[in-house]
Amino acid sequence: MMEQINKNSNQSGSKYKNKRGIVAIKDGIKKSNPIHQDIALTKPDWFKVKLPQGENFNALKNQVHKLNLSTVCEESKCPNIGECWNHKTATLMLMGKICTRACHFCSVDTGNPKGWLDSYEPINTARTVQFMNLDYVVLTSVDRDDLDDGGSAHIAKTVIEIRKINPEITIEVLSPDFKGNLFYLDKVIESGLHVYSHNIETTERLTPTVRDPRAGYDQTLKLLSHARKNNVIVKSGMMLGLGESRDEVITTMKDLKTSGVSILTMGQYLSPTQNHIPVVRYVAPEEFKDYERIGRSIGIDEVVAGPLVRSSYRAERAFYNYQKNQKNVL
Repeated sequence: MMEQINKNSNQSGSKYKNKRGIVAIKDGIKKSNPIHQDIALTKPDWFKVKLPQGENFNALKNQVHKLNLSTVCEESKCPNIGECWNHKTATLMLMGKICTRACHFCSVDTGNPKGWLDSYEPINTARTVQFMNLDYVVLTSVDRDDLDDGGSAHIAKTVIEIRKINPEITIEVLSPDFKGNLFYLDKVIESGLHVYSHNIETTERLTPTVRDPRAGYDQTLKLLSHARKNNVIVKSGMMLGLGESRDEVITTMKDLKTSGVSILTMGQYLSPTQNHIPVVRYVAPEEFKDYERIGRSIGIDEVVAGPLVRSSYRAERAFYNYQKNQKNVL
């Protein structure tokens, strides 16, 4: 029997067709094919967060919707969206809402955009940054394996447009992997960004289970190492609670340090739907603090770790703390 495709399905795990005729899976993982049996764990008290609200939050939300932009804050259901937006730090997601990959932890829709790009997106993104008077912006994107260059030229153009009308802003790019192609990575790095970020996500052992097969542990380390050689600040992020051991986490931090990572974020994994990988355990705040200490002892300049920390969480604060630490060293 042919699987039914709905034009406007909001049901997680179901196929739908958007207004451009692109077929995708809502939240990335099919409902009919859950990859793991759900494990019912009670969420600890430390995960309580306030509902997002505030003048800056509402203004930014209205602007990104008006210009048909996407934010990873919304698409990934981030619990810190209110805090970050009210501190005038936003994470804008480029190249649409449909990713060509299906990582087992991610709630972004999966499909094949077949080369579609919004040519107005770079300038619209720059205008949004100007409208909000942002001091710090994080640009991320879906993976676009349907594009020959993985979207590197589009990302680079967006950075250039932002700097044209916002010359004082600090720009971080949380980049896809471009299938490991360093030529395309260089396009992004040379565009004028300040921080290059690419997430390792998890330990080497868990990578095949957690990430799409086209993403790899060694490939991520290669990109980070190459970026560092290009004299930019390099950042990465990890999720905990997927079944990793303490020794594996420490080994991953050492690998990141060797690859030139200066800023590391570590947060609790939260399963976005019952079709995704379940949480194996909730990591206590005290453990995160211990990992912060260990990371710094390894030599990573700035480690931000906590249950609610995400890769772009208060990114401006991590950047400024890194700069402050560098001045103190000198």
